[in-house]
Amino acid sequence: MIYFGTGNPAPWNETMRPGDNKWTMTIFGRDADTGQAHFGYQKTPHDEWDYAGVNVMMLSEQKDKDGKMRKLLTHPDRNGIVYTLDRTDGSLVSANKIDDTVNVFKSVDLKSGTPVRDPEYGTRMDHLAKDICPSAMGYHNQGHDSYDPKRQAFYMGINHICMDWEPFMLP
Repeated sequence: MIYFGTGNPAPWNETMRPGDNKWTMTIFGRDADTGQAHFGYQKTPHDEWDYAGVNVMMLSEQKDKDGKMRKLLTHPDRNGIVYTLDRTDGSLVSANKIDDTVNVFKSVDLKSGTPVRDPEYGTRMDHLAKDICPSAMGYHNQGHDSYDPKRQAFYMGINHICMDWEPFMLP
């Protein structure tokens, strides 16, 4: 299996591209021999912040709450959420904020996998948004991370940068 992420939709102006923009901002698991997709999990449907979630994906084997060993994929996304998927079938195991300052999402619905947006931090053309966290740079960007199986700990480089959004029209 090969695991990779897809980037953000374009144009960045979200009012110009309605819908979820399916297959953008997605973690794919594909068969290495045939290229067939085994799963695709979209982290930020209709990404309006330029989070481009293509960065590192760490593979591990860990026990779940029932003591069963699972093959996992953990991805700290630019959107401020750390996602853990079962890497055999793409099912969502957990989706947690990197820290409490993440405000574009209130939470992630674990049944649907969909983030619950806070409209105060959206990038609509009729809205001035202040202190959007994370910024377009993201809470996790291109740095590489690691997993220590002995300690069962992840080591991640994190950015803590927020931004303001001021829409304007160009002639």
